[in-house]
Amino acid sequence: MKPRILIIYTGGTIGMIENQTTGALEPFNFDHLIDNVPKVKMLDYDIDNIQFEHPLDSSDMNPTHWCEIARHIERYYESFDGFVVLHGTDTMAYTASALSFMLENLHKPVIITGSQLPIGEVRTDGEENLITALQIAAARRDNGSPMVQEVAILFENYLWRGNRATKMSADNFNAFKSNNYPSLAKIGLDIHFNPDALMSHKAMRPLQVRCKMDSAVMFVDLHPGIRETTLRHLLSTPDIKGIVLKTFGAGNCPTASWFYEAIHDACERGLVILNVTQCVNGGVIPNRYVGANMLETAGVVSGYDITSEAAITKLMYLFGVGLKPEEVKQYLLHPLAGEITIES
Repeated sequence: MKPRILIIYTGGTIGMIENQTTGALEPFNFDHLIDNVPKVKMLDYDIDNIQFEHPLDSSDMNPTHWCEIARHIERYYESFDGFVVLHGTDTMAYTASALSFMLENLHKPVIITGSQLPIGEVRTDGEENLITALQIAAARRDNGSPMVQEVAILFENYLWRGNRATKMSADNFNAFKSNNYPSLAKIGLDIHFNPDALMSHKAMRPLQVRCKMDSAVMFVDLHPGIRETTLRHLLSTPDIKGIVLKTFGAGNCPTASWFYEAIHDACERGLVILNVTQCVNGGVIPNRYVGANMLETAGVVSGYDITSEAAITKLMYLFGVGLKPEEVKQYLLHPLAGEITIES
């Protein structure tokens, strides 16, 4: 049987086409997809598509839109073999991370892709990304199960685990990279999958979609010279439940007593603080340096090698399912969808 793939178009550069009269970029009508990307016919797949009523610049993406994507996948999960989500690049890693948590027991491919140039341009990365994403969504293992059984980002030459990827370039076709986890596949003349990196599920449980995300979370970036009044003001932001604290190096912070006291006071009030490094490679190493050890003593949770995008969306997810602060802390220390590596 032909692979059945559903394309979900949310917006972004890939879905734009130049108006020949005005020269402006306008959302692409996916009813005419085959006319603009005729090579798709060569795949011999059964392809259908869903389009957001109002295609978004990805900077406008929020948890409501993540839920819309997840509900589309839930609604058509049994009818299609795989899903390709077309999305703007700026918040793609946030969406991929959020969906990896929201789509519990996922055992079909959800491939998120986009482009740096519109698909209607003569020289575009959009056409290649779309075709490769469709091929990956249709790929099967020797036993007939899907090759990819998780949320992944496909961009140019690599397929990355969605909750491990970060946008690294605003103008390079290879715009995404996963610094702490290997690629799921490399794309050249052929698509070479990495079996050791791919998610495998021992049990085939029914898909559970958990859409409620609590956005009462925020980032706090440390910088040399940060003042006590500034830090305490940020930690006292009204209605905030969780903070991703972006620290130096392997999880370090100022060792001044006022810094410890401010963090400790916030944790005592029930605020969940997750320690994530500002570095793009490596992660937080608890107890290696005085600063990181001090944060742990104050009640801060180590984020190990989790990305900032996965960290903030994981907090949204855990609070969204109704967990209490102490429960959230426990789940932060365990991988839910392969988003973190815990070193013993």
